[in-house]
Amino acid sequence: MRTGAARSKAAGRESGVWLGLDVGTQSARALAVTADGGVVGAGTRPLTSRRSGPRHEQDPEEWWQAIAAASSEAMQTVPAGALRGVAVDATSGTIVLVDRKGSPITPALMYDDTRAAGQVDRVNTVGGHVWAELGYSRMQPSWALPKLLWLLEESPPLPRGARLAHQSDFVNRRLVGREVPADLSNALKSGAHLVAGTWPDAVMEALGVPAELLPELVRSGTVIGAVSRAAAAVTAIPAGTPVIAGMTDGCASQLGAGALRPGCWNSVLGTTLVLKGVTRELIHDPLGALYSHRAPSGDWLPGGASSTGAGLISRDFTGRDLDELGRAASAHEPSAGLTYPLVSAGERFPFVAPQAQGFALGGDGSEADRFAAILQGVGYVERLCFDYLDLLGAPTSGDLVFTGGAARSEYWCQLRADILGRAVSLPDNSEPALGMAILAASSGRDAAEVAAEMVHIRVTIEPRPGSAGRFYDAYGRFVDELENRGWLGAGLAAHARARARAWAREQQ
Repeated sequence: MRTGAARSKAAGRESGVWLGLDVGTQSARALAVTADGGVVGAGTRPLTSRRSGPRHEQDPEEWWQAIAAASSEAMQTVPAGALRGVAVDATSGTIVLVDRKGSPITPALMYDDTRAAGQVDRVNTVGGHVWAELGYSRMQPSWALPKLLWLLEESPPLPRGARLAHQSDFVNRRLVGREVPADLSNALKSGAHLVAGTWPDAVMEALGVPAELLPELVRSGTVIGAVSRAAAAVTAIPAGTPVIAGMTDGCASQLGAGALRPGCWNSVLGTTLVLKGVTRELIHDPLGALYSHRAPSGDWLPGGASSTGAGLISRDFTGRDLDELGRAASAHEPSAGLTYPLVSAGERFPFVAPQAQGFALGGDGSEADRFAAILQGVGYVERLCFDYLDLLGAPTSGDLVFTGGAARSEYWCQLRADILGRAVSLPDNSEPALGMAILAASSGRDAAEVAAEMVHIRVTIEPRPGSAGRFYDAYGRFVDELENRGWLGAGLAAHARARARAWAREQQ
């Protein structure tokens, strides 16, 4: 009888293996996956950052060193001749300028570097009509195009052949050994026109961005080259392996969660709350809180990120047994208090309010009730996100998949399902590297079909009977409070109340 490891290796040899590479903030990750989702190899290496105020930089050479080491580790257990392709994801909005050989001219400005805040008004004045066409209306200070303008002003004169490189472009160029096109997913925040699949030349010219600085663009899932002999020597990825244009880390996580059919959504709850879904048509958001990537299939991947999430728990309950706190909180449904769980000022989604502040009202004074109010507050924000998506016309009735660190809490997942009034699924593994393995395996196939074969759902959670009545009043007070403070618009507040009433009636 074969052991599990032997069966995985045999399956990889027979059906093929795909390698997903994830370049994150704190680490680089490699995952080798078979057609049925079995992991036959994995490797991880740490990354370091330099932070100071609005500044957040990394050394691009460290990305390559970490990817090479992680890939070498993952490939040790991949059957010979089994690897069929490799794809890379990276943090959204991270850029670097490189010379004609692909060596960095500048440090990498990371996804949350906001030193380009002074460029945003100009970017939005010149390109606002294009950003409106693309559904997000306005760029934000951390986006890549403002950072590119900042680099052009702050850097010495660039050498001939200099190029803009997104984080994934830098790694792909090292893998292939020559200049490569950028994928539209990573190029979104650099100003790429995702409908036309090109750069908006008139906007770029008006902003003073040289045309020769911009890479060619391709849709995610496109083969952009093959692993070179030089790269094979340091990564252990066989020379000639196809390299597939990847996506941002958030989109890669969505692929890893298997939420790829129209109307399906992936709710990622970690320090903050991020929702990503699938629509046939581009969703236009007048607030600019929601923006859409392009799926390999041509569908749209709208997403928004709230500033609320588990950050308040990390700050106020460090080192505590969260399962024990959750059991105590279960006796407080609903909590006597009402909490809007912002760690710092400002909200981004489902409404835009830079002046918003977290609040905690009422309560019975117990730690359990306070903890319960935080968990429920995140659930109310999550429900409000879906109310806003519905108001914008986005389909939301498909599968809902929970991922992120908070998905490890069985109680919190159940509570969120109760507040949302819908079933949720939890996958075994949804890391971005898995998403890139799925993308690499999707060449010539529908990514949703491939994900259905490679993503394994661990459990499905149904809302408990009576949940609508249990949280209806508290959710209404939460919406009222946000509206009364001037942060939540009247239109969304009314829509949220109407949907809550219908939700409660359906369950009576």
